[in-house]
Amino acid sequence: MSNFRAYFTFVKPYWHLVVITVIIGIIKFSIPLTLPLILKYVVDELLLGHLDNEQKMTNLLTVIGGATILFVLIRYPIEYYRQYFAQLITSRTLFDIRNRLFEHAQRLSLRFYQNHKTGEIISRMMNDVEQTKSLVETGMMNIWLDIVTLTIALGIMSYMDSSLTIVAIAILPLYAIAVKLLYKRLRLLTKARSQSLAEMQGYLYERISGIPVIKSFTLEQYEQRQFGEKNNQFLTRALAQTRWNALTNAIINTLTDIAPLMVIAYGGYQVIHEHLTVGAFVAFFGYLERLYNPLRRIVNSSTELTQASASLERVLEFMKEPYDVDDHPDAKPLKAIEGRVHFNDVWFKYGEESDWILKGIDLNIEPGHTIALVGMSGGGKSSIVSLIPRLYDIQRGTIQIDQTDVSTVTLQSLRGQIGIVLQDNILFSGTIRDNIMYGRPGASDDEVRLAAMAANAHDFIEQLPQGYDTQIGERGVKLSGGQKQRIAIARVFLKDPRLIILDEATSALDLESEHLVQDSLERLARDRTTIIIAHRLSTITHADQIVLIEHGEIKEMGTHQQLMAREGAYARLFSIQSVGDEEPAGR
Repeated sequence: MSNFRAYFTFVKPYWHLVVITVIIGIIKFSIPLTLPLILKYVVDELLLGHLDNEQKMTNLLTVIGGATILFVLIRYPIEYYRQYFAQLITSRTLFDIRNRLFEHAQRLSLRFYQNHKTGEIISRMMNDVEQTKSLVETGMMNIWLDIVTLTIALGIMSYMDSSLTIVAIAILPLYAIAVKLLYKRLRLLTKARSQSLAEMQGYLYERISGIPVIKSFTLEQYEQRQFGEKNNQFLTRALAQTRWNALTNAIINTLTDIAPLMVIAYGGYQVIHEHLTVGAFVAFFGYLERLYNPLRRIVNSSTELTQASASLERVLEFMKEPYDVDDHPDAKPLKAIEGRVHFNDVWFKYGEESDWILKGIDLNIEPGHTIALVGMSGGGKSSIVSLIPRLYDIQRGTIQIDQTDVSTVTLQSLRGQIGIVLQDNILFSGTIRDNIMYGRPGASDDEVRLAAMAANAHDFIEQLPQGYDTQIGERGVKLSGGQKQRIAIARVFLKDPRLIILDEATSALDLESEHLVQDSLERLARDRTTIIIAHRLSTITHADQIVLIEHGEIKEMGTHQQLMAREGAYARLFSIQSVGDEEPAGR
């Protein structure tokens, strides 16, 4: 029940519409309950009655006229508004849930996304949320309408003939037993099917994103077999659910068909012995349909609600995922910074069971200075820079900006003053202007253009067919690596932060692109505190301080000249790279 209680918090704002819809629905479902009574009157009073034919025709036209007004003029608007309000409540509820889930997804840490497939997360936000709509439309409205319909029909039947009513409902206990035994397993099978679908969607997302790799390694046949296995797993679970669902419906429908036979037998006996009129018998049989149709819908609703509850579990599992990194209750906004950064005995690891990535890091960065982090891959350089904007939280020590512990300020105010340029920056589908404006939504066209000029991007943008309005495709596939980097740098220029992080921003570029990007990066770093992770050491010789990181520890620190004079690990690494850069020219 706690799951349903959590779900109904999303329905609460529309509770008044739910009540209105139920009231309209009661009127709508009550109107057809008059048909058996009309039929009883026609049979007993008009067909078998003793009135003259002219009076019979007058009465028949009067009854049909009244019924036409009721079923056409009155029922039409009632049916329209019941359907409209039901769909409105459902759509608004799903809208609110998806908004909440997206907000939640944005607050989850990078650690969560490293451990979960993107496609599976999307499946929970789209497919599973969509499946929960039955909880509103069916669980909160249709079931109650069917119960009201069933109750009214049962009351009228009891009034007409109580003994025949007892015969009609004799099999109801079997319904209760069938529902209890069948639906528990159906819920488990439905959840397993949803999980399998999410896994397949996650697999598809990865493979479609990696189509260039699949084609370059000619792995189409291999991937076809792999997908076939995933698809077959989903098929197996879907068929298991289908078989159990079919078994459930077969049993329920068989039980439903027993009741009319019992009523025909006992009702016929009553008519033969003149304990019941023909019209009353016909009307009673009409009400039997009004009794078991709602009952059948209620049972079918149990199937829908079982499937919806399984999807709801998956939605709430995601919604309850804890935040590894979040604002502390007493967090305050970080004021405009100068850019002084201080690491004090910082220890960090990605998980409780993993090894330490950083061990006792002590580092001081002065405002406006450029510091370069160098060393072999896996040494901890990227981990250091990811801790400053609190993409992860440290286990020991403190990180301060302008003597303020970053853990005591709001994430938005902290990250809002830090600009990051990565080796592989993500651009979003849309225009070039849209992507640059991620740096500062709402910026003017002139500001966007100035940022692009500063990033050496304006010239190539102007040469594109639609200029700044050019669509760049998903992840910027229509742009070269150097062009994407300059768009990413333009974003940071537009943001205009005091603290810049450059994570191997030029390592994947050709020499011409690297020159353009390097020029724009130097312009970006001017008068700002800049932290550079560099693969190519020749690009950071100008840094105010170079820090060599190995196995999560600081091994050497100083200017380029100081470290070269020391003839330690940095000097050896620089010499090796210098030889490698010179070899092609000497061949």
